[in-house]
Amino acid sequence: MFTEVIKPRFHETDAMGHINNAVMAEWFEGGRTSLFRSFAPEGREVAWKMILAKITIDYLRETHFGSDIEIRCTISHIGNSSFHIKQECWQDGQMTASGTAVIVRFDYEAKKSVKLDGLLLEKLQEHLVTTD
Repeated sequence: MFTEVIKPRFHETDAMGHINNAVMAEWFEGGRTSLFRSFAPEGREVAWKMILAKITIDYLRETHFGSDIEIRCTISHIGNSSFHIKQECWQDGQMTASGTAVIVRFDYEAKKSVKLDGLLLEKLQEHLVTTD
């Protein structure tokens, strides 16, 4: 599991006094960074040629300003050309949101998906967490 700690900022709150729902997508994007760095510690993530195909977020309870957030990420599924990242937002010992990001290996010149293989596939398999 990969984690990223976030300190909510006041401007991320909405009129109801909790974190705005649009902020969660940004936090989840930031949370994926530590996972991606584990695959390319020298900072060569660009060489993978990936694209975000889909993101889903379920809001389970309010998330508030004033208490740190922990974003947790795991690889939950590996397909032929894509993989799923399960993400959770935790605050004060409670999960406040969960979601999934679908990432596709992509050839930008040919405009099509490319099979996962080699070192990338090995790294994904190392971090695969199943919930059977």
